[in-house]
Amino acid sequence: MTIRNYTSIKTWFSIILIALAVQACGQKSDTKRTVIAFYNMERYEAKLSNMAKAIAGIGSEVSEDGPTIIGLAEMENLQVLEDLINTPSLDKLGYKIVHYDSPDERGIDVALLYKANAFKVINSTSNRLVIPGEPKFFTRDQLVVTGELDGDLINVIVNHWPSRRSEPKYREAAARLSLHLSDSLNRVQKNAKTFIMGDLNDDPADSSIFIVLGAKGRKDQVKKQGLFNPMWQIHHDGLGTLEYRGNWNLFDQIIISEALISQKGKGWKFEKASIFNKSFLKEQTGKYAGTPWRTYVGKKYLGGFSDHLPVYLILENKK
Repeated sequence: MTIRNYTSIKTWFSIILIALAVQACGQKSDTKRTVIAFYNMERYEAKLSNMAKAIAGIGSEVSEDGPTIIGLAEMENLQVLEDLINTPSLDKLGYKIVHYDSPDERGIDVALLYKANAFKVINSTSNRLVIPGEPKFFTRDQLVVTGELDGDLINVIVNHWPSRRSEPKYREAAARLSLHLSDSLNRVQKNAKTFIMGDLNDDPADSSIFIVLGAKGRKDQVKKQGLFNPMWQIHHDGLGTLEYRGNWNLFDQIIISEALISQKGKGWKFEKASIFNKSFLKEQTGKYAGTPWRTYVGKKYLGGFSDHLPVYLILENKK
């Protein structure tokens, strides 16, 4: 090989490497990611700093500034939400609040926090779960928020379904309400992008979720305008968000509509689902090591975070 030919090959090889690098950079810059989360905060009296630390860390592999949208359960009132977003860890992130008082007997509500610079709220409603023939049954309302996430229309339904201490029929009734709300959005929005999130007090394979709500665990099982449950596989793999007598449950879930997994259309699409299970959220020693570090056990104050771990989704938008 002559020196000239060797130099030419070397030059072309360099050009190819540069072109590939430019292409990779272009692909990276053309894909935007964001985080949608849910957290049952176990009535957070006197633990504002803990809760703020947890929220700010969710989805840190994508964003170091906390989730764009986060649904919350077990919030006592609007004042505690305002206290939360004004903590040093969160006040610089620009969160706003959507909250309604609900008739729950324990005095707890669901709520939504969102970054106003990325999500523009268009409409919100609080929807009562009514059980026919049981006028004295009261639980948390289901919060529906519709808005634009960087220009893409999405809907978030925040839930806290009736406790496991009640019969399954109550959670099945809550599932029917969530399905009704999702179907209503499908009727007024073409290819509605909807997130059904919350502490559902049932696992992905339980009747309320798999049968009544119809949330499938595999993408190829999801029909047009159907629902996909990305938490199914996580639970199947033995992971969960709360532990009881040595067993893990995955009650905290984010279920998504078919439009978020369809290859058709533009805008935000589902990429990944995860449990936020950093070590600082869990017991470090003793018989409960590795389980969520609770605030209370009975009336005993432990000073932890919550008996639940947060869950989150990563969405991508390929421009």
